[in-house]
Amino acid sequence: MIHAEKDHFDITFMCRLLRVPRSSYYAWTHRAETPTQARRRALAVEVAKEFKNSRQTSGCRRIAAALNRRGTACSVGLVADLMRELGLAAVQPRAYKRTTLPGDAPTPAPDLIGRDFTAEAPGQRLVGDITYLRTGEGWLYLATVIDLATRMVVGWQLAGHMRTSLVIDALAMAIDGGHVAADAIFHSDSEYVEAGVRGRLDPHSDGRDRMLVPGRSRAS
Repeated sequence: MIHAEKDHFDITFMCRLLRVPRSSYYAWTHRAETPTQARRRALAVEVAKEFKNSRQTSGCRRIAAALNRRGTACSVGLVADLMRELGLAAVQPRAYKRTTLPGDAPTPAPDLIGRDFTAEAPGQRLVGDITYLRTGEGWLYLATVIDLATRMVVGWQLAGHMRTSLVIDALAMAIDGGHVAADAIFHSDSEYVEAGVRGRLDPHSDGRDRMLVPGRSRAS
């Protein structure tokens, strides 16, 4: 502690406060570095350099293998210890889950918003997407409906599947909440289209009295 704070506080004051003889502190600072300590210090520099070169993606095994290939002998355990001391932790790649599945006979749809993701008033133009989430109990899928005027999520649904009901429930939440105007344009990603949401939610669908016109789906 005294050595770490010597730039901020007087050494004599800290020694007196901690009841440590100054002679003991100076003897500690001038102690000879052992060969083992010198090797660890030099190896720590190489570990940090290799970790940086890997863009923080290599763990102790890959770093140890790279150093050994270059002629710097070291064990995985030693590299792991040094990485802990240096506070280095490999960045894990994001888990990938495929969600876009092509349909048997995809039907083209017109692009009703013309790639213009703006709206003059709420409820007129909406977009949707499905996000996949990895949890401790498996994959979950989040369907969202976003109003282009307010940028607010006006409908959403979470489930462990990508069936039609996931998207329908997200749209129903937006409709039931009064966030969708009659004949509003809904621009969707391909997951929505393949889920069967390409027509209208007409007055005969689940008793609801509003309609959605689908926007164009991006090809996948």
